[in-house]
Amino acid sequence: MRPLASIADGLLAQRGHLFVWVPVCLGVGVGIYFGLRAEPDWRIWMGLGLLAALCIGAARLAGPAFAPLPLGLMLVSAGVGLAGLRAHLLAAPVLSYRYYGAIEGRIIAIDRSASDAVRLTLDQVVLDHVPPARTPLKVRVSLHGAQDWLDPAPGQVVGLTGHLSPPAGPVEPGGFDYRRTAWFDRIGAVGYTRSPAVLLRPPAGGVDLWLFRQRLAVSKAVASTLPGQVGAFAAALMTGDRAGLSQQVLTDMRAANLAHLLAISGLHMGLLTAFVFGVVRAGLALIRPLALRWPVKKIAAVVALLTGAAYLALSGASVATERAFVMVAVALVAVLLDRRALTLRAVAMAATIILVLRPEALVGPGFQMSFAATTALVAGFGLLSGRELRLVPRWAAPVITVIASSLIAGLATAPFAAAHFNQVSHYGLIANLAAVPLMGVWVMPAGVLAACLAPFGLGWVGLRIMAPGLAWILGVAHEVARWPGALGHVVTPAGPVLALLSLGFLWLILWRGRPRWAGFVPMLLAAVLWGFSTRPALLVADSGAMMGAMTADGRVLSKPRGDSFSALAWLENDGAPVPQDVAAGRAGLTRDGRVIRAALPGGTVLLVTGKVALAALDGCGGAAVLISNQVDAGPRPCIVYDLSRLRRTGALAIDASTPLRIVTASEVTGHRPWSP
Repeated sequence: MRPLASIADGLLAQRGHLFVWVPVCLGVGVGIYFGLRAEPDWRIWMGLGLLAALCIGAARLAGPAFAPLPLGLMLVSAGVGLAGLRAHLLAAPVLSYRYYGAIEGRIIAIDRSASDAVRLTLDQVVLDHVPPARTPLKVRVSLHGAQDWLDPAPGQVVGLTGHLSPPAGPVEPGGFDYRRTAWFDRIGAVGYTRSPAVLLRPPAGGVDLWLFRQRLAVSKAVASTLPGQVGAFAAALMTGDRAGLSQQVLTDMRAANLAHLLAISGLHMGLLTAFVFGVVRAGLALIRPLALRWPVKKIAAVVALLTGAAYLALSGASVATERAFVMVAVALVAVLLDRRALTLRAVAMAATIILVLRPEALVGPGFQMSFAATTALVAGFGLLSGRELRLVPRWAAPVITVIASSLIAGLATAPFAAAHFNQVSHYGLIANLAAVPLMGVWVMPAGVLAACLAPFGLGWVGLRIMAPGLAWILGVAHEVARWPGALGHVVTPAGPVLALLSLGFLWLILWRGRPRWAGFVPMLLAAVLWGFSTRPALLVADSGAMMGAMTADGRVLSKPRGDSFSALAWLENDGAPVPQDVAAGRAGLTRDGRVIRAALPGGTVLLVTGKVALAALDGCGGAAVLISNQVDAGPRPCIVYDLSRLRRTGALAIDASTPLRIVTASEVTGHRPWSP
């Protein structure tokens, strides 16, 4: 009974600190749902409900020491249920085939694609010969070619002739599944047009897109006052509109680890509301009658909360901004309730709210990185504020605070950034130390001043003050990105790495007592698994037109152009991104016109493109596996993945084993609502 008593004592020691585990348990349940290979049927959902009820009953019987265990299991089952409920509530038609024809819809979002083309998101969609019940609620279309007949604006009903396809699946088994993201955004088709888009009806007088129109109006006003990339940067900060930023600026910001300054998230919302809170509180405190009679601190919290809500609305209320607002709102409400604003309990409250409202956010890099940074900062400064900072001169405290916050946040988010984006900024700490303080003491206050003066036609004053700070930050990004070795690349980690890393990190911070150091065990295991991560010997695109073989010099691609998105993703996941034509120029594949041969230890894989080459092929040409971007009439004496089969299986990964082991994207994603 002694081990049981020790466990009971350990659990009792956590009393008063258990709420912080609520989002952890919910997150485990959400993660389990998204990791399933098949959608649960009604019997499993009933079983989860019964399990939750039994856990509540068990908690009442377990006593104060062991009650948290069944309650934690209940929260895990609730997380599974919340994620499943959200997935089914957002169910909407998804285009099941490639469509070419007339497209009509109302503009509800305007941004730019990866190729820098203007991209429209449309609702109220009408497609030729597609019944309304099967028409997607939203489609996303990139505008290529001459588009001089339309100046896109929110609420316009436009018409165009273009290509639409279902949202693309993973470019390799286990890769990022855009279909899931599109499902939760209710986007049922994506595509492009090379013909002009035309205005069918001007924006109606409804209020649903009024804020969107105000955003664009503010962006245009900012760009007219501050031309060039400085103005585009200012617009991105104030309204979330990044359409004016060049690809070079985006590349430099990523290389310097300053890309987080472009997304309106916790940093921006925190700086803005903190500045407003401080100014309002200090201003009211200077008025003696008000300071003596009114709750100045709470009034400042309300004003800051309203300012944050206005910023949320003006910036487009993206998921990242919503998450930031929830975190700030929890802190400000704590001030109103005379509680400490920055505690792990407040962070847990914000995470719980987001997981209940948007459980799909858990699997995105934004949620993981922002809560990793916030949790580490709150825990870190909880230690520093009581010890080290009291031992340094007062003038040095702000400097140490800036350095410590950048270091803590950088270390906490680096593994997640590396896992999701396959890159590490080696000089990110230096760049953030040079840029982030200026954002807080110069750029954001000037932005607030511009917003306050704008109703009087004097917004340009704040923008002019803002400009030198923005120019400095862009200069820092450009300079750091030019340093030799500024950007490193890492291989994509194996599946359980991030889960082990996250759970170990949370155990280390949230658990009380000596057992907390056990959190290093899963973190160390994650590092070992990541270090031994291997990449598939051969990858095949779902188009059947490209494959890439791993060699000692890196992955060699079968063609220098085409399927560029898959090519870039493969090379990035390998941790060795190079231009596609460079990868295609490597040795490792045998080429004979449209017939390309990859020799693996377990057999040969043959890629044949074009009808003529496929028809001229004798059997399988001695290959164990035949890949083609055409529909093959067959039969052939080998394993055949033609275009028809690849559309069902998705991309392929082939291991260099004997015999060859083929893994398809559809096997990994399984049968889910977003995966046909």
